[in-house]
Formats: sequence, C-alpha cells, structure tokens
Amino acid sequence: MTYYRVMSLRTCLLLGTVVTLLSVTPNDAHAGMPSVSLTDLARMRLDAISFFLAVLVGCALGVKLIWNSFARDFEKLPSLSFGKAFGLVTLWGMLCVVVLTMISGARELLTPGAWQKDGFTYSLTEPDGTAVDPAAMLVSREDREAQLKALWGELSRYALQNEGRLPARRDAEVIPVENWSLPNLPTVQYHYLEGRNANEDGILAFEPDAFEDGQLALMTSGEIRIAPSFGAG
Repeated sequence: MTYYRVMSLRTCLLLGTVVTLLSVTPNDAHAGMPSVSLTDLARMRLDAISFFLAVLVGCALGVKLIWNSFARDFEKLPSLSFGKAFGLVTLWGMLCVVVLTMISGARELLTPGAWQKDGFTYSLTEPDGTAVDPAAMLVSREDREAQLKALWGELSRYALQNEGRLPARRDAEVIPVENWSLPNLPTVQYHYLEGRNANEDGILAFEPDAFEDGQLALMTSGEIRIAPSFGAG
C-alpha cells in the first residue's frame, strides 16, 4: 500500500511539473543571447492545452479524494489510485464528447440548415439566413405592439425634424438601438425598409418570422398590422 501511495504521489508531481512547464513561456533574452519563441497562435494553443491538462488533473484528484472518502465507510469499495481516477475522468470526458456530437448531428439531420452559429451557441435561422433567438416566441403580443409604437414615436420625431423624411437606414446613431430590437431581445432586430417617406403608404418595419400568430408590421402611417409573412427585402 505504501508503494502505491509513493507511486501515486510521484505521478501527481510529474503531471504537475509537465503542466507547469507547458504553461510557462520564456521571457525575452537580453544581451544578445539566443532565444526560441513560439508564434502567437502556437502560444494560444499551448495555453489552452495547459489549462485543459490542469483542469483534467484537478478533476482526477477530486474524483480520487471523493471515491476514497466513500471507501473508508464502505469496506467493499477498493481504493482508487490517481492513475485510475485520471483514466476514469478521461473516459467519461470522451463519452460526453461522443454523446454531444451525436446530439448535434441528429439535430442537424432533423432540421438541416435550421441552426446558425451565434457566438458560442446556436440560434434558429430565418429563411433569409438571419439568426432568431428562440426566446422570441415567448414575448407577448402586447409587448410587441408597445415596442413597435415606441419605434414609431422615434421615427415620427425624426420625420418631423427632417421634412417628412424617414431614416435612410437602420442606424443606432439616429434611432436608439433599443428601439430597433424586439422587447427583451436585444440581439433580434426589426427588418426596416429603407427609402420610405412619412407621407407614403406602405410597410415601414416588421418583425422577424418567429411568431405563431404572424408578424407585426409598422406602417408609414403609424398603424400596426398583422400579416402571415413578409420577405426581408
């Protein structure tokens, strides 16, 4: 038992030394001494690998401590060495990667092209390819109408100051960015039809196609209407 404890301690020290060496980058040499340095991309990859190994070692130590604490209370449970704990954590990590890969693959097969990468996560896509937050379907009709009325208030104020001309494009410098977005969904914005005039009749702005009861549209008259679907053009 003492021999295995010594071997386990040596293994921990060896892995800790490797992780430390991987995470340490040499400083610039002075006085004309030669130095070997990595590129920025290689250094970033080395930092990521070092962090991954450090987390893996920490998880293995945690599993070992927890398992052996239970083994003291249950005599039939064998003690767990660091090597076995490390292998167990690695195995479960690989299984989780396989399961997550199968889930993402099945999701893409069932709904091909329906998901679009949005930062670190994925969002639903519209027919025109723009991402739609799934939470948009939880916004109430009243909040949606109130948000469109607030947008019309800003647009009409701009038109009064510019001889009836409406903003040439969806610009946050002209109209605050919170008015261009759906309520409680700052990343989902209205479609805006450019080149309109306040004296013309027609659609001015409308929602993404993400609601079961259809899209709300803001007319140039300030009226809010409902229609099955609008294009993004």
